Amino acid sequence: MTKALFVHAARDLRLGDVAPDTPGPGQVAIAMQRGGICGSDLHYFNHGGFGAIRLREPMILGHEVSGVVSGLGQGVEGLALGDLVAVSPSRPCRSCTECLRGLPNHCLNMRFYGSAMPFPHIQGAFREDLIADASQCSVANGLTAAQAATAEPLSVALHAVSRAGDMLGKRVLVTGCGPIGILVILAARRAGAAEIIATDIAPNVLDIARIAGADVVLDTAADPDGLAPYSTGKGTLDVLFECSGAQVALVGGIATLRPRGRVIQLGLSGDMSLPMMQITARELAIKGSFRFHQAFPLAVRMMQQGLIDVAPLLTHSFPLADFAEAFATANDRSRAMKVQLVFGA
Repeated sequence: MTKALFVHAARDLRLGDVAPDTPGPGQVAIAMQRGGICGSDLHYFNHGGFGAIRLREPMILGHEVSGVVSGLGQGVEGLALGDLVAVSPSRPCRSCTECLRGLPNHCLNMRFYGSAMPFPHIQGAFREDLIADASQCSVANGLTAAQAATAEPLSVALHAVSRAGDMLGKRVLVTGCGPIGILVILAARRAGAAEIIATDIAPNVLDIARIAGADVVLDTAADPDGLAPYSTGKGTLDVLFECSGAQVALVGGIATLRPRGRVIQLGLSGDMSLPMMQITARELAIKGSFRFHQAFPLAVRMMQQGLIDVAPLLTHSFPLADFAEAFATANDRSRAMKVQLVFGA
């Protein structure tokens, strides 16, 4: 038997045994190395779900993971024993209406690791050993296991930047500097943004935003009017990446956009009201950005090529046995940015 980290209910995490398995055709066995604790993992831990989605059975958490290939199923090509791989949690069915439209991130039958949306729940990847489809695995040799495990959130950021269109020379606002916000800063700069302003209400994460490349950081708790200079005339900024899910951040960010500016909404925390008069009069475009798919192998390659450095994100790591301390740390934004579990430690 091997160990996995289950959430049974709010504030009820337990290590449990899972039976080992062998890879079938087109699959690989992976000895897991690292797993990043995501905001969705914290929602299950803190609240037993989010919105209408509730836990109805014990579920293994985790979807930001990396590991080493320890077994190969029949017909697997392009992977070798000992390869470090980043494992995409995205497993679209490839046959539903949305998949056939070329939108696998909107798959109607998505099997996304650590999701209580369907029942039975989709079990996650915080486990010592994992059987995965070879198609989920991107070879990450040359990276550390910690870096490889950031491929999933980096993919979210890359997909969001692609939704924004041309970024060359643009003035950009990022609201919310958690892990996704920091990665959006890195991705927007790589895409050609000329100036990046970042806002948050926690000074320590703004320090990380500055290290990641933000030109200006604003603590909107200490200075609620900090964005006022960018809201003069009909606005002065081109693109807003809203990563907090907070209505006050969205509304404040929209006020800074010049005519035909773009809003890319990533933060998910419930419905928000929009200032429709501003949006209409300035001809603003609003786009959602949800998950990713094709961006995953790109995220790995960009890290391998040194084009994006995720080091500013990686603040803490804990052995799997210390999961309680790991989740307590991840819950404290004043202490941590990205907390990872170490498997096999």
